[in-house]
Amino acid sequence: MTIDNRIQVVLIDDDPHLRQALSQTLDLAGLKILPLAEAKGLAGQLERDWPGVVVSDIRMPGMDGLELLTELHAQDPELPVLLITGHGDVPLAVQAMRAGAYDFLEKPFASDALLDSVRRALALRRLVLDNRSLRLALSDRNELSARLVGHSPSMLRLREQIGALAATRADVLILGETGAGKEVVARALHDLSGRRNGPFVAINAGALAESVVESELFGHEPGAFTGAQKRRIGKFEFANGGTLFLDEIESMSLDVQVKLLRLLQERVVERLGGNQQIPLDIRIIAATKEDLRQAADQGRFRADLYYRLNVAPLRIPPLRERGEDALMLFQHFADEASARHGLPPHELQPGQRALLLRHTWPGNVRELQNAAERFALGLELALDNSTPQGGAGPMAEVVSGGLSEQVENFEKTLIAAELARSHSSVRSVAEALGIPRKTLHDKLRKHGLSFSDSGASAHPDDLD
Repeated sequence: MTIDNRIQVVLIDDDPHLRQALSQTLDLAGLKILPLAEAKGLAGQLERDWPGVVVSDIRMPGMDGLELLTELHAQDPELPVLLITGHGDVPLAVQAMRAGAYDFLEKPFASDALLDSVRRALALRRLVLDNRSLRLALSDRNELSARLVGHSPSMLRLREQIGALAATRADVLILGETGAGKEVVARALHDLSGRRNGPFVAINAGALAESVVESELFGHEPGAFTGAQKRRIGKFEFANGGTLFLDEIESMSLDVQVKLLRLLQERVVERLGGNQQIPLDIRIIAATKEDLRQAADQGRFRADLYYRLNVAPLRIPPLRERGEDALMLFQHFADEASARHGLPPHELQPGQRALLLRHTWPGNVRELQNAAERFALGLELALDNSTPQGGAGPMAEVVSGGLSEQVENFEKTLIAAELARSHSSVRSVAEALGIPRKTLHDKLRKHGLSFSDSGASAHPDDLD
């Protein structure tokens, strides 16, 4: 028998009166509770990804709270366990914290203290499971989904289209915004095709000066033009037997477009200054960030070339249309960067996840990859056009370290967020956080925070 995932708190105490009182407190707060009189056998009833927290008395007959903590953490070290101690049991509480307890409450304690600790533990549990789910999704991938990360419908459709086209001989036109991953798609088409052992040649037409583009693409013979002293093999010929990826095709001149059209139709190339027609066994994958049909209507792109290329179009969705794919991609790139730099992986905090999801990603995957690299290095997670001037704000703080450090960081983040709302008194902040004013003072000092951080006039030492 396993405990229902709808249960948020398992409460264990052998004292029936205290168990009933605590159950009522948690129930009135809207939490789903399972009260138990003993701890024995609980670990076997909890699945590893159970989304709740455990609250247990330490001193109980049979299995005590510390033994329970050890057994639960052998199954899932990240499960929050809150322990209740009797008055004067501080050494026992210290031992519990060292053993990995999330928090401890010393009897007698206020109901608000219990609720505050349970709610923070549940928030942390959700965060842990969300990040665990991301990494599980990243690890459970085939070759294509490992390159094109994401579970959104548009990405599933794109992977299906790539799988269908890869084994064919059809030339492909990739449509996508800057930074969307057009070359990644082109390489996937090549590597999954029968041409995988042949060359993959990538060239950006927009980066070539007009004076050299024909020589780069088609090659030349000695004396073809001033300075052409030796024969040069062009990119098309060099890619023979494989795939040529031609990015930013919209930037090619109309004269070059005529030659490209002929090459596509006849599968031969003629070097500049030469007469020999060289047969080609080549697949062309072109890419553009523009609407080529519109460019053709405006006379900037040859209509016949457009129709020749548009037989097998592939559209890469921009990142802003892909929903939670942004989180999966970010975690993927951050983990890769952490491994590359020999650093421990960081976990995304709730505010950071929200920041990533609401960002419009004008630079698409390329922008996200750069942000993930900075995050892995422990730098501030600040995104263009998604944060106020002056920084990423309190919810964009980078979190690193073990579980206890993450808890401390999460607590600091919540308090800083309330300070950022410009509350004018200790009382208003304490009430918003649901903690006593004395506790707030202690936590402000502990985390090095003050009301000056939010621009408010009150100071944490001002008792109101």
